[in-house]
Order: sequence, then C-alpha cells, then structure tokens
Amino acid sequence: MAAAALANVLSRVEAASSAAGRAAAARLVAVGKLKPAEMIQEVYDAGQRHFGENYVQELVGKAPVLPGDIRWHFIGQLQSNKCKSLVQGVPNLWAVESVDSVKLANKLNAASEAHRDEPLGVYVQVNTSAEDQKGGVEPAEAAALAAHIRDECPHLRLVGLMTIGKLGSPAAVYFERLAETRAKVADTLGLDVTALELSMGMSSDFELAIEHGADNVRVGTTIFGTRPPKTGGGSAAAPTAGAAGGGAAAGAAAGAAAGAAAAAAPAAGASP
Repeated sequence: MAAAALANVLSRVEAASSAAGRAAAARLVAVGKLKPAEMIQEVYDAGQRHFGENYVQELVGKAPVLPGDIRWHFIGQLQSNKCKSLVQGVPNLWAVESVDSVKLANKLNAASEAHRDEPLGVYVQVNTSAEDQKGGVEPAEAAALAAHIRDECPHLRLVGLMTIGKLGSPAAVYFERLAETRAKVADTLGLDVTALELSMGMSSDFELAIEHGADNVRVGTTIFGTRPPKTGGGSAAAPTAGAAGGGAAAGAAAGAAAGAAAAAAPAAGASP
C-alpha cells in the first residue's frame, strides 16, 4: 500500500512542478517517523531514495538495517550533544535540515570532520511563524548563520533553508516568507537564489509549497499512513531485521531502535 501511495505522491509532485514551470520535479523526502523499517524498505523497493526521520535514536537504529544507498534527511530538532551519535551512526546521512544555531553548526562540523569523508549537507531552519516553541532562527538572523556555515564550517555544505509553517494557518504566508528570506540570504552571501534550496511543504500542502518555489518537500502520512500513538515520551515502532534481509547484526541494530525514539524529544511543528 505504501508503494502505491508513493506513486500517487510522486505523480502529484511532478504535476505540481510542471504547473509551476519547473525544469525538474521537486525532490520528495519520504518521512518514516515512527514507522517500522519494513515499511521504509517497501517504499525503497518502489524506487524512493530520500527518506526523513525526526528522532536521532530512531534513525541510528533504522539506518543499519536498511540499504546503504538511502539518502537520509534528519528533520527534527537536534540537540548539540547528539550530533556525534547522529553523524557517526548514520554514514549515509545526506542532510540535517534543522540547523538553527552557530553552536549546532559547529558541533556538526566537528562530527563531520571526524566521521565523514565528504561534507555533510545542512539547511538553516527558519522560524517563519514566530512560534516560541518551534526551532529555527528568525528570518533576519538567517543570513548570519548561513554565512557562518559557509565560511567557518568546511565540513558542512550549505544546501538551503527549511521551514515548518504554523499548524492550522494559511501555509502560503510561511512559504512566501521563506522565499523572501532566501532572496535576502543569497544577496548577503553574493549567491544566485537558485544556489539555495527551499525545503518546505508536507502532506497537507506540498503542492502549494511547490507552487511557491519548494525544491524539497517532506511527506510522511500521505505515503505511510497515520502514525501510531507515541508511548513512553515518543517511542517508535522498532525496525526489524527482515527489512534488511536478516542477520545477527541487523537484528541487534533493530532491537536497539525499539526504545530509541523514547529518549528523543519530538520536533516542534506539524507532522510531515
């Protein structure tokens, strides 16, 4: 069922991209938060390669039992003391989309230097809705953080900007605000706006996000279905060894993930 849902979402992404006059379709990140590894595997087998997760321990538990060519996006709020375990535990981490401080950027840069051969992709998260409980820098602060990443973090690669709109509010306002922020950041850094991606849009509004310039959309529920209720402060369904073909190492990694997300704080904002 998830594979069929993926095909439907990809078709909608392509249609929205075409309608917006885009030369190429926006990138789809399939968000498997609180879903077992076998569901991720099903969507992978259908051709999807970019996947997103919100919790460090859950991702560190899932990654070893799933194919190594998956391009993982970490999209949840990240504590600086979890940077090493995330980068070290997920060799195929493609990007961290929730960088919102110089401290976090520096920690990721150090972890990337120690545990990666290539720079780690990062997005500056922008709090376009001005919600105190939500991660992200204020729009006016985005350029300074982006410049720090570019100039002071050689083991990071600045991909673009990310935002999560306010739940229940018109999404277009936040999409427009992020696009405006990108223009200012690009001007400050002396870049063409196309050098910075926009990551915005989730299950309920990804087509609208593409209309407003999204290069990267994060879709979970529409592909994987409603998530199970969190227990124990955010526990997730455990990955299973079967998702990667079995084996003692895979089973051990899968079991470790059973309580993984329980120790992680959920990210603020709406679910993808």
